[in-house]
Formats: sequence, C-alpha cells, structure tokens
Amino acid sequence: MTAEAVELRCGEVVARIEPAEGGRLVSLVAGGAERIVPKASARAISPPIYWGCFPMVPWAGRLAGGRIPTDDGEVHLEPNLPPSAIHGLGFEKPWTILAQSDLVVTLSCELRGRRWPFGGTARQTLRLGAATLDLELEVSGYSRAGPAGLGWHPWFARPPIGDVELRVEARDVLMLDADLIPTGDVRRVTADEDLRSGPPLGERDASLNTIVVHTPREGICVEPQTMWPNAPLLAARGVLDTGLRILAPGERLRAGARWTWRRR
Repeated sequence: MTAEAVELRCGEVVARIEPAEGGRLVSLVAGGAERIVPKASARAISPPIYWGCFPMVPWAGRLAGGRIPTDDGEVHLEPNLPPSAIHGLGFEKPWTILAQSDLVVTLSCELRGRRWPFGGTARQTLRLGAATLDLELEVSGYSRAGPAGLGWHPWFARPPIGDVELRVEARDVLMLDADLIPTGDVRRVTADEDLRSGPPLGERDASLNTIVVHTPREGICVEPQTMWPNAPLLAARGVLDTGLRILAPGERLRAGARWTWRRR
C-alpha cells in the first residue's frame, strides 16, 4: 500500500513529505510563507524533477548517455532525460516509512530499474526544528561494487517581491559541453558567476548551471552533492577529485545537510 503524506510540525513551521512521490519534501512553510515550488507550478511532471526537494541517489546530476565504466565492462543505463540518465533512481520510486514522529521521519527505498545492476537500498531522515531542517541520506547494500553519489535537489520558491541573495564559497566552476555535462576541465569563476559575496541572483541560468545552481523563473535550485555530474566517466578518463565513491558490498555512503532560516 502506498504510504500517505507525512506532516512534520514545529510551532508554525510545517514540512510535508510525499513518500509516493520519490520521498520528496513537497512543502515547507516557514515565516508564514511557502518556501518550496509545488507540483502544481512545475514546468513538467515527467520526468519528475521540477518541483519539491528530492534526494539524488545512487548518483547525483547527469551521466552522459547513462554510461558507467566498470572493471567488468561498461554499464548502459536507460536515460530518463535523453541523452542523460539524471539524478539517480530514488526520485522516481515510492519510499517506505520506517519511523515517524511529530518532528522526524525516516524512509527507505530499494534501488532498481533503468538497468541499474548494482542493487542497493537508500535511507533518508528529515528532522524539523523551529528554525532548521536536517536532511540525512545514505546508500548501502550493493550486490556488486559500483559507483555511489548522494545529493539533494531542492526547488526553492522565489519571493513574490524582490530577489534572492545566495552565497556560495566557490572560486572554481566546472566547464560543460552542449548537453550540460562536465568536460573535466575547471576554471576560475567570472564576475557574473562569483557568488562568494552573496549577490542577488536574478536569472543567471546559463552560467551557474556549472556549479549546480539553477535559476529559472519558477524557482531556485541549489543542489549539494557528493560527486560531480558524470563522475564515473570522468574518473575513468583520469580526472581527479570528482568525488566519485566506488561502493563495495557491505559498505555505505552517508551525507547530511542542514537548512536554517531566521527573520530579518
């Protein structure tokens, strides 16, 4: 049976999670306003990557052609945003509630489909506070050694008036090809891309995709992740420091993030 929506509440702060919709956070009301882009405002619902905040597991970002090199030959995943396989498997799967209280929920999901041959189980916990939301994610239970990466893809709602300021402490960006796939080359940020001072975002879509900050009109995506997009192919080519983890049976990969907010 499909799990019903989960509501976490801490005073006036309310978070809503839909296990059947990829285990995603579909609403966060804080400071009297909705902070997450709802499904009703999504530009498209297939693939389901344009609303809410969903976990990216067992990989994050795009895999060019769905290709994963392994010691036993190259794996070819079924693309879900052709020509790429994007954002993992978890956002398309129903999740099972393992534990739930007023402030915390833990869910799990079996990783299968799109010709993914490594197996595995994902587990996530969301913990709400008066001014915080803690996100925890892990993957384990591989049946054979394979790539692993984790991340989150939030769609933050734009304010009805004014703009958003974003600070990212990064001086380098990944260079992309025409399909928005990292080439493996890295360069310094330009003045328009530099977010270290927390400037207003505006619509910087084309340039900021390289650092996984996406700024379309309907929302703002700031996507923390443990691996570069296309890390398996880049690592196989000898590119260093992609964040790729090769997970063996019995091992696990964990990641955590915290959102905080305050009134000005």
